[in-house]
Amino acid sequence: MGSNSPSFSLPPQRATFKGLLFDMDDSTAAVEKHWHTIGNELGVDPKVILQTSHGRRSIDVLKLLSPEKANWESSLKEPPFQYITFSRDLGAEASCVGGQANVRYTDIKHMEGLLPKLHGDDAVEIPGARALLDALGKVNAPWAIVTSGTTPLVTGWLGVLKLPLPEHLVVAEDVENGKPDPACYVMGRERLGLGAADEVLVLEDSPAGIKAGKAAGCKVLGVVTSHSVEQVVDAGPDWIVGDLSSVKLVGRSDGGVELEILDALDMNDHSSERSSTIKHGLTPAGLGH
Repeated sequence: MGSNSPSFSLPPQRATFKGLLFDMDDSTAAVEKHWHTIGNELGVDPKVILQTSHGRRSIDVLKLLSPEKANWESSLKEPPFQYITFSRDLGAEASCVGGQANVRYTDIKHMEGLLPKLHGDDAVEIPGARALLDALGKVNAPWAIVTSGTTPLVTGWLGVLKLPLPEHLVVAEDVENGKPDPACYVMGRERLGLGAADEVLVLEDSPAGIKAGKAAGCKVLGVVTSHSVEQVVDAGPDWIVGDLSSVKLVGRSDGGVELEILDALDMNDHSSERSSTIKHGLTPAGLGH
């Protein structure tokens, strides 16, 4: 084809699933502000952090940036003055004793819990998300949220957006290893009372989350809301859509929930265009965003 624009043009496809596992996509603007604050105070270029932080747990990012601050519950006391701004933004306590600052860092859960409070105006609802959740609720379909965020972060964003709180929730502190490790999605499936033989759909926007869902043995719907099409394609989902307005519930039976997936990306066509673009020495639009 003569255009490098992705072709979201596949005809409607239907598939039935025993349960659905949603990633909780943070507000990109809020997350960027969050990591800019931390990066600036730790002396790390925020742009470098943002290249790999989306879809990953804060504790995993902090393990790379500043391992001594990677704690769920415990607090740390440190003297450097330069951390006072960091501590104020993240809700830590700072005091000065004998001319030296003593900073008490609160846990990651408290830190993340402040995000919806400080940046609630940045929250943007993914198109189609509310309609899909409402439809699932009306037929009492099994679904859960499986996220790299902590409980205060997830419940905070759901409150800001006035979206329903699921009966089942898997959060960052529930698993030893974060995405792309599949443990979180295995746990989510189990909390729905389902096993490896049951068809479960994961809805994800990040490459790390897509890989986690596939490694857990689930079908995965990739959503192009936070990464480039190329990055989502490379992660290997089963379907790719622009947003959740392309996913409709069409029925519920003993066999599960039947979904219709509209205007999915034609990955074969996209791969051909991408190969042609690379062959001619051009970088695909958005790669490395």
